[in-house]
Amino acid sequence: MPQFFFASILIIAISCTSKTQQADTVFINGKIYTVEDQYPLVEAVAVRDGKILALGTNLEVLAYQGDATEIVDLAGKTMTPGLIESHAHLMDIGYNKLEIDLMYVTTYEELVEKVAEAARSAEPGEWITGRGWHQDKWIELPSNAVKGFQTHDALSAVTPNNPVYLAHASGHASFVNQKAMDLAGISAFGGENAQQEVEGGEIIRDGLGNPTGVLVERASGLVSRLVPKDSPERAEKALELALQELAEKGITSFHDAGSGQEVIDLLQKFKSEDRLTARMYVMLSSRKREWVNQWLEQGPKIDPDHWLTVRAVKLNMDGALGPWGAWLLEDYSDKPGHRGHETMPMDLVSEIAEKGLKSGFQICSHAIGDRTNREVLDRYEAAFAKFPELNDHRFRIEHAQHLHPDDISRFGSLGVIAAIQAIHLSSDRPWAIGRLGAKRIKDGAYVWQKLLGSGAIISNGTDAPVEPLDPIPSFFASVTRKTLKMQPEGGYEADQKMTREQALRSYTLDAAFAEFEEAFKGSISVGKAADFTVFDQNIMEIPENDILNTKVVLTIVGGKTVYQAD
Repeated sequence: MPQFFFASILIIAISCTSKTQQADTVFINGKIYTVEDQYPLVEAVAVRDGKILALGTNLEVLAYQGDATEIVDLAGKTMTPGLIESHAHLMDIGYNKLEIDLMYVTTYEELVEKVAEAARSAEPGEWITGRGWHQDKWIELPSNAVKGFQTHDALSAVTPNNPVYLAHASGHASFVNQKAMDLAGISAFGGENAQQEVEGGEIIRDGLGNPTGVLVERASGLVSRLVPKDSPERAEKALELALQELAEKGITSFHDAGSGQEVIDLLQKFKSEDRLTARMYVMLSSRKREWVNQWLEQGPKIDPDHWLTVRAVKLNMDGALGPWGAWLLEDYSDKPGHRGHETMPMDLVSEIAEKGLKSGFQICSHAIGDRTNREVLDRYEAAFAKFPELNDHRFRIEHAQHLHPDDISRFGSLGVIAAIQAIHLSSDRPWAIGRLGAKRIKDGAYVWQKLLGSGAIISNGTDAPVEPLDPIPSFFASVTRKTLKMQPEGGYEADQKMTREQALRSYTLDAAFAEFEEAFKGSISVGKAADFTVFDQNIMEIPENDILNTKVVLTIVGGKTVYQAD
């Protein structure tokens, strides 16, 4: 770790502000990591009108104290720039709190019991919904598993009167009961009006052709489209719960990875009512092509107040590794003859990339498998060559999880941002080696130092609610490459660990760069937004196995406290 020092930078503060200006708030006695090379560590910060007025030593910054200035004594706690979640799903975080949370179930039997409990209080015919199950994280699979998944029999037995729809943790599969399949027309091969094939998806069936209840990728739409739409009141409640979660976890800015107009309108409503407690950067969901084209024609919505910007398009180009949906160049090691698949036509990347360059939209493509990453990079490169004068595009690949070695350097050379979620390594690496084999894992999976070495920018996040929103486990995974049970000793492929400085930067300044906002936020610098996260421990210095015990104690956005621990 480089030697930090307390910088005396009063001259910087004076050059940007007048000493007659009095601070609204002064934070003193902190270990304040600025993510600025020239003064990486200071002990005090002054704030006025939601912006950083001065920083330096306690003595220097207290010079900005006035009669009405609030003094906040950090008492040695650690402050960083406000953390930026660069890839997650805002409304799903809220809805997850209104539905059955299956993220922590460890057996199929436990899942069934949770659903049975909900069914006991449900009206006949009422839909039961939930999210978060992941068969590879269970202690064991049921003995009658088919193609690596559970079957619906036990679930259907406890829900004879209610259709059930349970989304996979990855968002790339679902599990439904017999009642739901009856409503959707999903039956055995040969059944009357039976759904047989789904382009870009799969109905998992047993050896006799009977549907197991597991629907992969676009096949989930056969049932999800039947689930009743949410009321405006429920949507508002979900957003309130999501914003509360962001504040509690120290998140001051949020990249929403694919939403529709209804979410944008709801966020605009919350902004107008002064109810937003985190800054929003929204990616348009490409699932609504005509609507996306309308946005591409009219251009981005860039908020001068920095609260709600719509400037990106999210393309979902393959599936996830867990349900064998990530698109690979070679067969899955544990599923010979299968390589996953694209979930949208690859020509769509070329079309949207070119339109995005011309209209000022950033393109963010979901790509997990090495084949998908290569195909997307090929199409980005062709679009950049067609419009060489439009070179500040900051196109992104979301996840960039498994890469062919030949493609890693292309991120840096093309200026493509790798929007990773380090926590996926902690959750997935123990079983991902079965999917890919040791060589592919070592050469191209979760290769953060190789990406940084190429000159690429890395932004970090969690993909919540695929993983919990909490940035602390993702920071831990970034710097240790261990599971949350702190295994293995030394971490997986330890040469790819981030330093703590790199990990913090990926959650702050580089995440701000990934949304064109690095001049406004992402570091603690005079004139930038007073967005801060305060921790009860020094995540930059404590032993790595103590990082997971760290808590957020204060979240500040635009100089206002939006969360304070009891």
